[in-house]
Amino acid sequence: MKRNVNQLIFAAGVLVVWQGLAVLKLWPPYVFPTPLGVAESFWAGVADHSIFIGIAVSLRRVALGYAISVVLGILLGVLLTWSRFLQDTLGGVILSLQSLPSICWVPLALLWFGLSETAIIFVTVMGSMLAVTQATKAGFDNVPRILSMAGRNLGARGPQLFWHVMLPASLPYLVDGLKQGWAFAWRSLIQGEMLYVTLGLGQLLVVGRDLNDINQIVVVMVLISGIGYAVDALLFRKLETSLRDKWGTAIASA
Repeated sequence: MKRNVNQLIFAAGVLVVWQGLAVLKLWPPYVFPTPLGVAESFWAGVADHSIFIGIAVSLRRVALGYAISVVLGILLGVLLTWSRFLQDTLGGVILSLQSLPSICWVPLALLWFGLSETAIIFVTVMGSMLAVTQATKAGFDNVPRILSMAGRNLGARGPQLFWHVMLPASLPYLVDGLKQGWAFAWRSLIQGEMLYVTLGLGQLLVVGRDLNDINQIVVVMVLISGIGYAVDALLFRKLETSLRDKWGTAIASA
């Protein structure tokens, strides 16, 4: 309850400062919008359903791209953990590629897939997959050796050892990687949607830019941030809490 009150007080304070700066007119209205102008732009988007359509399309795309990146990322992480050859070869490549900003994949997406839905999904996957891969590998690498030894002493071998010992012990790192992967996927998606005029929040952002509509730009920015926060609060925080309750482990990012 106290946390909610603090958040409300902070939000109210931000609105007051925002309105105060707007009243001072330090910048022209087309550069620095007012809270009322942003609210009116939001309700206009609600009235013509463009906001709902944009959110629905973007969530569908990010769900697909994120699902692909999780499957591929976990698979690569497991392979890197169990293969010394892949660690020495592919591991360095993945580490290097992870330092690339998502926007770097845009030219390749355009050349390989053209102005298409596939190009957007490709940028989303590449922005997220490598983070999941690194977190998966880190999770298995940081499993205390005594746990695997204890599992083998109790008769666990192969898949049993993996599912009942290694995987539960690596879950804190894996969940942290999934959370990072989601954040990267969400950011990458918006960049991908700005490739060309198509439905989605990225398209609404581009339209606001082309029309010099600062109110619409701020509305879309708030929506993007709000959705990212909501997914983290409703999905990953609950997953972390459930993990602590079930396994008695601490999340790596906590």
